[in-house]
Amino acid sequence: MTQTFMPLAPTAQGPHGIHVPLITPFTAAGDVAAEALEALAHEVLDAGASGIVALGTTGEPAALDEAERDLVTEVCARVCRERGAALTVGAGASGTRAAEDSLIRLERWPEARAALVTVPAFVRPSAAGVLAHFERLARVSPVPLIVYHVPYRTGKPLDAVSLRSVGALPGVVAVKYAVGSVDEDAVALLGDLPEGFVVLAGDDTFLSPLLALGAAGGILASAHLATARFVELAAAWRAGDTDRARALGPGLARLSSAVFSEPNPTVVKGVLHAQGRIPTPDVRLPLLPAGHEAIAAARRELALL
Repeated sequence: MTQTFMPLAPTAQGPHGIHVPLITPFTAAGDVAAEALEALAHEVLDAGASGIVALGTTGEPAALDEAERDLVTEVCARVCRERGAALTVGAGASGTRAAEDSLIRLERWPEARAALVTVPAFVRPSAAGVLAHFERLARVSPVPLIVYHVPYRTGKPLDAVSLRSVGALPGVVAVKYAVGSVDEDAVALLGDLPEGFVVLAGDDTFLSPLLALGAAGGILASAHLATARFVELAAAWRAGDTDRARALGPGLARLSSAVFSEPNPTVVKGVLHAQGRIPTPDVRLPLLPAGHEAIAAARRELALL
């Protein structure tokens, strides 16, 4: 019998559901494969994704020049305009002034509904400095902010109290929570969210437990490969269908573990290329393409779903 447990419902103001941070496919000549990117965007939206993310970490933005980043954003904006889907764009920088400039450029794309902005990386400011950083950014940004909390990349962990303070800022609507576990701070934060602020899972492997605790959805690279299943998992937790959610969760977690067995997005690209969905599996240095065994392992997990 299906239990009646209901997770915390996402607020009307915050993003929800599954958002796919799109890879940036490359041609054999090394250019951005715009047509393949456009096709991928349509495919994940056809499968039920609530939106797409342009220039997230999965899209290798640090390896793109400004013209290429603009091309990726334009392609994604066009698809979201046609489909009425949510577009989030990766923006920001470790320095506050540079982050402001990055956000202000988003005025060029009225389709953008949010900006994904990391906690300042490498600088390791105090919690008060992080709060002041996002307060400044929220004042100038033409779109609401989704804070990307990924301390194993940025070097700056934040506790639930600090994240709650950032989440209470006007113009901050969500946090992409990616700390490498479901920890005490996740439980505390999800138990007392500021009004209009939601948590999105950012570690693919921990999507199901975070949804069970009340997360509103996730931004997940693995959802390139099994979009409909990830959407179904989120919908099951939202509807309180714990039997279905528990049936789906372990297989998707195993797929995610396989996808992240080598640096993201190498395995995702390898699988997409094997499926004939992108022209090459290529990534740009300092990344190297995923090994054949890692790609095969991900495909095996995918076939079991």
